[in-house]
Amino acid sequence: MRARPTVALALAAAALVAGCGRAAPAARGPAAWAPPGGAPFLATSLATRAGTWAVVVMGGSVASENNFWQLFTRPAGTSTWTLVTPPGTADNGGLVLAGGGAQSLITGFRPSQGLTYTPLTITRDDGQAWSSAGPLDAALADVPDALAAAPGSGNLLALLTDGTAEQAAPGYTSWTTLATQRTLAGTAPGRRCGLANLTAATLTPTGTPLLGGTCSHPGTTGIFARTGRTWRAAGPALPAAVSGQHVQVLRLTSTPGGTIALLTAGTGSAASLLGAWSSDGGSHWILSPPLRLTGAAPSSASFGPGGTAAIISTAGRAEIITGAGSSWRPLPPLPPGTATLAPGPGGAADALAVHRGTLTVWHLTPGGTAWAKAQVINVPIQYGSSS
Repeated sequence: MRARPTVALALAAAALVAGCGRAAPAARGPAAWAPPGGAPFLATSLATRAGTWAVVVMGGSVASENNFWQLFTRPAGTSTWTLVTPPGTADNGGLVLAGGGAQSLITGFRPSQGLTYTPLTITRDDGQAWSSAGPLDAALADVPDALAAAPGSGNLLALLTDGTAEQAAPGYTSWTTLATQRTLAGTAPGRRCGLANLTAATLTPTGTPLLGGTCSHPGTTGIFARTGRTWRAAGPALPAAVSGQHVQVLRLTSTPGGTIALLTAGTGSAASLLGAWSSDGGSHWILSPPLRLTGAAPSSASFGPGGTAAIISTAGRAEIITGAGSSWRPLPPLPPGTATLAPGPGGAADALAVHRGTLTVWHLTPGGTAWAKAQVINVPIQYGSSS
């Protein structure tokens, strides 16, 4: 166990807020497919008991550091979104979310510019107020599932850019290494997978750590569960249609009802996407039929209540799946500027479209054939504040 130096980190944060930061060297991501820091794939949504949370990038160009990530929430039982971005920390590098149970959410600010560590903030009242937690003196991986919280204990699991997985108890002042890509690749299940990199981390509803990655051996799913001091293979067996393909864990998250994974099998024109659901920590899975991606790749992948999921592809198409074992269903053409989808119950969905400082929410009813404009939120963007 090693303690994190907080005084130096606080001074670094103050210097960053006060003035211009010198760009930090780019860190190598944990996966070959992972986009560069703060890239659009971090635009996503997740559902907790409190409601739905969504994060999108708004403002101007990345090159001029005028890209600002924003957090919105839609409380359970309502249809209205509210801006709840945590204040006071530069978020040009992207936001990573971890549901903490009840009305709690933990947000990690990926390092950007002169920031060399990951500030953490927590809310316990649906985003009305935020307080500092941590920080983590390393860079979170540039993937949506780089941070996870155990609803019961509040323990955090973090996946870093160098492929290290670390964990911390509430307070988050002291972190310990749980595994690295190299050590996990050297275990028996890691060797069977031919683990090439780590792409996701989560904690099951009972607190078991799960790590997901890319297997270099065809037909193997790289999901690993920590039991005591050892790791076991916890990925689903693949259907015959994709059993000879290389598999990558695209998303891996837990909900009150269990664990959900999105898997890509194959590459290029042969690539397919599968949803997978487990209610027992990865011992048993229910898989969706494969969805052919026809040469595209997911550019945003989101989760909603009841095991729902939705993706946007690089071809601009959208698909939704309504729960364990169901099939993917195409959605009507997306409104211009759609950054991510927030799936709802029964196949309903909200499309969150961005134009500079304006977020437009478009709603689709279950089985609907057209999007209806539901809400417009003007976000005050302080252009030039990060340079």
